[in-house]
Amino acid sequence: MGESEKLVANLFEMARENAPSIIFIDEIDSLCGQRGEGNESESSRRVKTELLVQMQGVGHNDDKVLVLAATNTPYALDQAVRRRFDKRIYIPLPDLKARQRMFKVHLGDTPHSLSESDFESLARRTDGFSGSDVAVCVNDVLFEPVRKTQDAMFFFRSDDGSTWTPCGSKQPGAVQTTMEELAEEGMADKITPPPISRTDFEKVLARQRPTVSKAELEVYTRFTREFGEEG
Repeated sequence: MGESEKLVANLFEMARENAPSIIFIDEIDSLCGQRGEGNESESSRRVKTELLVQMQGVGHNDDKVLVLAATNTPYALDQAVRRRFDKRIYIPLPDLKARQRMFKVHLGDTPHSLSESDFESLARRTDGFSGSDVAVCVNDVLFEPVRKTQDAMFFFRSDDGSTWTPCGSKQPGAVQTTMEELAEEGMADKITPPPISRTDFEKVLARQRPTVSKAELEVYTRFTREFGEEG
């Protein structure tokens, strides 16, 4: 009993000792929901009270301690907690340029054949996608070369014989074989998946939908009008 409150107090004390510092609380609604709710425990109320006391900073110099929090359900926050935050900033979904950049960042150094116009096209096709949606899309696409390699019936051997890459039956030099057959011949380490292409993205995007609904966006917009400010 009381350990959770002590942890909250210790957290703020540590931040003050190491100032300038930032305390970041993700999904703060799970910790600071509306008081008086039927499913709220006594322990939860005590933790919330301690957090409010520490954020008020009575008797402490908190000029160099920033408390930053994030939530997807702003209306679920306790009013007193909401008032403790001087700024309530709405971070909208990424725009076209941001999505274009996200696709590049998540692909990283993975071999691909996409041009700048391809990335721009992907950004246009993913209007309404969150950063998480873009990440999920890219993660799914990263498996496409592996799937192609596993299902391939034809492989192309490089001129120096160092790699075998999946290809179509009409490609010059195509050899009818499978990944399993190449592995049995001791060439498993020479099999190279093809680079990611725009077609791979189109295949994934054909079955993926944004996870943030228009109704949710309207809630955030309404909350911003009432209590916050644009990011």
